[in-house]
Amino acid sequence: MTNQFDLTDDQREIQELARRFTADAITPHAAEWDEKHIFPRDTIRAAAELGFGGIYVSEGSGGIGLGRLEAALIMEAMAYGCPSTSAFISIHNMAAWMIDSYGSDALKAAYLPDLIPMARIASYCLTEAGAGSDAASLKTKAVKDGDHYVVTGSKQFISGGGENEVYLVMVRTGQEGPKGISCLVIDKDMPGVSFGAQERKLGWHSQPTAQVNFDAVRVPVANLVGAEGQGFAIAMAGLDGGRLNIGACSLGGAQRCIDEAVQYTKDRKQFGQSIADFQNTQFMLADMETELQAARTLLYAAAVKVTDNAPDKTRFAAMAKRFATDTGSSVVDRALQLHGGYGYLMDYPVERFWRDLRVHSILEGTNQVMRMIIARDMLRD
Repeated sequence: MTNQFDLTDDQREIQELARRFTADAITPHAAEWDEKHIFPRDTIRAAAELGFGGIYVSEGSGGIGLGRLEAALIMEAMAYGCPSTSAFISIHNMAAWMIDSYGSDALKAAYLPDLIPMARIASYCLTEAGAGSDAASLKTKAVKDGDHYVVTGSKQFISGGGENEVYLVMVRTGQEGPKGISCLVIDKDMPGVSFGAQERKLGWHSQPTAQVNFDAVRVPVANLVGAEGQGFAIAMAGLDGGRLNIGACSLGGAQRCIDEAVQYTKDRKQFGQSIADFQNTQFMLADMETELQAARTLLYAAAVKVTDNAPDKTRFAAMAKRFATDTGSSVVDRALQLHGGYGYLMDYPVERFWRDLRVHSILEGTNQVMRMIIARDMLRD
């Protein structure tokens, strides 16, 4: 019998499966992927063979139909090896879930059989050069012409841009503001789709990121996800889960760096003793562990709320994302400090996690926007 603060046996099995996969297929290669900017498509497909391409796609649609806590456990486990690769898989899952949750039967039949095994990989396209935190001001237009929409505009910072085959794109079909936004599925090979150069990034080197451009792309009306004008609501519903996953990626990366720091401080000798024997080291490690466990507990609680569609799910997803990503970066920073000069070298994994986790407090909504969401919800009558 498990209590509410423990994982079930099934959840532990899922976690163990993801940990074993990570130890075998991700961790040994992650440093090379980072250094050489390798996109590990084969490894990502191997993850999909375990069901990790359709984690919360319903079983009826061919997914494994898990909840958000199970998804967080998988993302956390894979981020222990490589946060960049784990986050990339998370984004694909968010896109597949949107098609499963809001798409027509025909749309699901057209896309999910390829998306779930990650034979085709999906990107989520919301951000534009002029519409970041203020996503509702997006300008990419879709004008109806018979049984097609004609799409013109561009999307910025798209994970998988140029590599992925499928793009879930938020477009303006109506008035200004959130109510005029719809969601379309656009294929890479539709005429008029093109891509900017690969962005040169601080971290997240194992995944491609590029601008996606639409020049009068003709998209069948059948590729509309949900109803016209529902796009912003769909985008935000996706972000509740995306925020949990990116927080989970921070938890996994930070856990790896704590483990590295514990081992390093035991091995490293200064002034005739292990640096782990100094009280300063012990206090730093204790704080890192305490803060990480607090973040993990909040994130798991938020994940259950999102699965249960609780009324305060968006507030909790925002709180968990803000706290887990800030805590993750802070923990990794201290782990690097405990490594001294060696922490700054690429021979040790900590500097890669320091770079990879930095972006987590920016994407899926900046942590400043998370504070706005939390406070607005608190102040609502």
